Amino acid sequence: MPLVCLTDFEAHAREQLSKSTWDFIEGGADDCLTRDDNIAAFKKIRLRPRYLKDVSKVDTRTTIQGEEISTPICIAPTGFHCLAWPDGEMSTARAAQAAGICYITSTYASCSLEDIVATAPGGLRWFQLYVHPNRQLNKQLIQKVESLGFKALVITVDVPKIGNRRHNITNQVNLMKNLLLKDLGSPEKGNLMPYLQMSPIDSSICWDDLSWFQSMTRLPIILKGILTKEDAELAVKHNVHGIIVSNHGGRQLDEVPASIDALTEVVAAVKGKIEVYLDGGIRTGNDVLKALALGAKCVFLGRPILWGLAYKAAGRLTRSVGT
Repeated sequence: MPLVCLTDFEAHAREQLSKSTWDFIEGGADDCLTRDDNIAAFKKIRLRPRYLKDVSKVDTRTTIQGEEISTPICIAPTGFHCLAWPDGEMSTARAAQAAGICYITSTYASCSLEDIVATAPGGLRWFQLYVHPNRQLNKQLIQKVESLGFKALVITVDVPKIGNRRHNITNQVNLMKNLLLKDLGSPEKGNLMPYLQMSPIDSSICWDDLSWFQSMTRLPIILKGILTKEDAELAVKHNVHGIIVSNHGGRQLDEVPASIDALTEVVAAVKGKIEVYLDGGIRTGNDVLKALALGAKCVFLGRPILWGLAYKAAGRLTRSVGT
């Protein structure tokens, strides 16, 4: 039976993936209220249709940070794509290149940055950074992505501590058993570092640290995880180039606003001075339309990309993060 919408791909992925892998991908923080609100909030918004407009020719192209994309629907940073398909992020990069859209590669990619670039050399790529306590390591990684042709640096700001994801605790998820972080190697020895336990996130990062990042790269800096007008105003004040309105797919701090509910105040706060994007809860074309109508320049998809990879793997692969 053909899969005709994202809901079908979601159901198919759930059948194909192991329980621990599914729980890891779908899990949210605490009671998962924000995760679920991300989807429900879109359904509360109604369209005001205007007719008798010539729509015989439709052009969905737009630009983000000066680079053209075929449509304002791009790929958010999610980690460990090899859990859903052996080629992992390489397949994701190839698909993004073929579609003419932007792919934000995660710090927690399960393929090396070199392999991702080599498999889709013409693709538009941004790099998402979890700030490491070791400044030299951050510098090394940023210089690497810049040399590899990534076009923007996306700094995730909503993870001073990893969210309380109960399913991962219940399943005793241990990604270190399966995966190595290919790009966070020791600056001195160049060796690989196991995921998570040996790649901590800097919980001391603050607004004043942005100038340090700006001093070392020519890449535009995008802040991912902004939900309030106050932080949006500070982002403009600190001369960043864009904001991704996001609550990390409900995986970080539960009981915060749905992304689409936070979008309007962020857009109003920046007053058109920087581009604003959105992720979280987007499941239909109408959802995309609503986000654009409320001021987003582009939307980014997270979990649905992994569902698509799982469909590619159907019948040939069952991967588990717990074994």
